[in-house]
Amino acid sequence: MAITILIHVINQEPVKGEVDELPKPTDTSIICKNPRERNDKEFAWVDEGVTTVIFPWWRINYVQVLPSAEEEQEFPMLFRG
Repeated sequence: MAITILIHVINQEPVKGEVDELPKPTDTSIICKNPRERNDKEFAWVDEGVTTVIFPWWRINYVQVLPSAEEEQEFPMLFRG
């Protein structure tokens, strides 16, 4: 099952994508499939047909793990509007 993440790259818009597993502390990069903008639009800097992008850790500020559809239904966040 793919895990959807939001990669916050230094001095760039966040990149939404999927990973097969979360990165380990020993990893030096993140391999992201289906890179796209936060609102699921395509990036202009990703060439046509590219489905996988590798980001080195030194370019990443932080990574957010987005909830799956099942998790969103299981734990509604009533405080968010």
